Amino acid sequence: MTPARLSVVIPALNESAGIQAALHALAPLRARGAQVVVADGGSTDDTVALANAVQVIQTACGRALQMNAGAQQASGDTLLFLHADTRLPPDADKLIAQALASGAQVWGRFDVHIEGQSRMLRVIAAFMNRRSRWTGIATGDQALFMTRAAFDAVGGFPAQPLMEDIEMSARLLKLSRPACLRARVVTSGRRWETRGVWRTVLLMWRLRLAYWRGAAPKQLAELYQ
Repeated sequence: MTPARLSVVIPALNESAGIQAALHALAPLRARGAQVVVADGGSTDDTVALANAVQVIQTACGRALQMNAGAQQASGDTLLFLHADTRLPPDADKLIAQALASGAQVWGRFDVHIEGQSRMLRVIAAFMNRRSRWTGIATGDQALFMTRAAFDAVGGFPAQPLMEDIEMSARLLKLSRPACLRARVVTSGRRWETRGVWRTVLLMWRLRLAYWRGAAPKQLAELYQ
């Protein structure tokens, strides 16, 4: 079978409220040949049943483990890891292909817009985009993409319960700088608004600082919860 040009891997856990909308948004990409794999981490709601329009696999819980399992089932030569509450720009597949076409960059991410009531979410998104462009470190909210060869070269996502996107970016930086696409994905601000915008921002800064100082991801995951 000829590999799909792009494989989209969605880690999911109890996403029944939004998984059908997420998959519907990907219909244009699927029509152009993209593969979609939902890697379910043991949902206790109707996520698996509602995602039956695409390939669904069930795996151990943990975003890194789910994304790695999804990548193993993916047939594409380019992989895109997408959160269930994040929407891509309509031409995401074309933008990714263009970004990776020269071979100078083997991975990348999109700018992000955080959807929600608080105006501070726009500021947070702008800061995330700028920081990522400066440092070359991306977050999962920015929809990381990479060549299959790059994914394999770094051994996939690290099997850790938090900061897997930060560590993955650091590994990929050894291969190339990221393609930082200015086209925006739209992600839900529910995490910030549920916990409090400033409280969440300060918590994430604290966790990232502790991570760079060598704190164990398991310990940080407990603090995050």
